[in-house]
Amino acid sequence: MANKVYNPTTPGRRGMTVQSFEELTKKAPEKSLIAPKKKTAGRNNTGRITVRHHGGGNRQKYRLIDFKRLRTGEAAEVIALEYDPNRTANIALVEYADKKRAYVIAPNGLKVGDSIVSGSEADIKPGNTLPIWDIPLGTFIHNIELSPGKGAQLVRSAGTQAQLMAKENNMATVRLPSGEVRYIRPECKATIGQVGNIEYANVKIGKAGRKRHMGIRPTVRGSVMNPCDHPHGGGEGKSPIGHPGPVTPWGKPALGYKTRNKKARTDSMIVKRRNDR
Repeated sequence: MANKVYNPTTPGRRGMTVQSFEELTKKAPEKSLIAPKKKTAGRNNTGRITVRHHGGGNRQKYRLIDFKRLRTGEAAEVIALEYDPNRTANIALVEYADKKRAYVIAPNGLKVGDSIVSGSEADIKPGNTLPIWDIPLGTFIHNIELSPGKGAQLVRSAGTQAQLMAKENNMATVRLPSGEVRYIRPECKATIGQVGNIEYANVKIGKAGRKRHMGIRPTVRGSVMNPCDHPHGGGEGKSPIGHPGPVTPWGKPALGYKTRNKKARTDSMIVKRRNDR
């Protein structure tokens, strides 16, 4: 899907790009596969802001995606490709022989009229879902489960793909898009191919209003605040932050500070960290 570039008729249009959506074939979502989605504006049950810079935005309905692909051996025909406001990837509406419909993440190259299957006997082609032990080494995959039967949790964003590196000692080794290499149980399912909508990463927002439509409120730099409001604030004119490294408004290290629990239960599953040289 190519991106559309505008002429610089206004400051907001200069450099702004949008997706052309030329691959999509259906505008309105399937009514039986949507659920209400309530906005919280970053507030918890007591009304206090726990996540900053959230609020506003267009109203959205949640699309119920089939991440488990439990209907093994049953072919489903792709009848439409749709936009999903809740994720960067596009979604495909598929229909089984009994006329039941479901949404799946649309892999790159999937077209209306194609057939997708889930199960050990499925062909190695984009959109088909198999247990990892039935997938050949070197295959690019997405929609990867971490626990058998729980549903896909890894590699679901637009343009992402992981690679199956090895299968030994009753474990599969997978290289994730971040560069992390980790073990995954071979009975977990994964979908063949790369997630579609590859050009999403090249979209330039162009103006603040588009971010507001997404439900993202303005972010103010700490260095332009007063010292009572942020550790970076204060000073005459442009001043350095006055700390060895950047910190949050509450003095905790930011931008690179490792927040992962040092005793995390899944540490033994990680072969190589994403930032290891």
